[in-house]
Amino acid sequence: MGVSVSASTAIIVAGLFFAFTTFYPVAANGFDRVSDAQHGINERALERQNTAFTVTNATFDDTTLTVNATNDGSLGLVAGDATLLVDNVYVDVGGPNATTTVDGNGDTELWLGGETLTIEVDEGDLSTGVAAGETRVVLVVESGVRDAAEVSA
Repeated sequence: MGVSVSASTAIIVAGLFFAFTTFYPVAANGFDRVSDAQHGINERALERQNTAFTVTNATFDDTTLTVNATNDGSLGLVAGDATLLVDNVYVDVGGPNATTTVDGNGDTELWLGGETLTIEVDEGDLSTGVAAGETRVVLVVESGVRDAAEVSA
């Protein structure tokens, strides 16, 4: 073999080495991102599976809409992160328009299993007319699990 064959072989080997050192980190980062995304999907699915609650009743007493819900799941929820829909109109549970209490305690936001969340909304803060039997409330928690009930007097 001549010098030119040896030199061209060395250049090809060096080029393959540099190509591999560039390709490997890109492939490893892509694999890590896919693995992290799959892990996140599995975590959210487990959270939904462990979340269960029931809207036990929803009442309206001429001035205040009161919604009671019991956490039947094994996962603790944050009361202020819940979403309340009254006749498909959004009510900010964590905002100034609604008052939340967990088993009668208004100082906590943590809604654990077996505890009852009470949400009270004044009629003036509702953009929909609340009438007994004509209004439906839907409570949705942060994982997307929801339950509904009809409003009674």
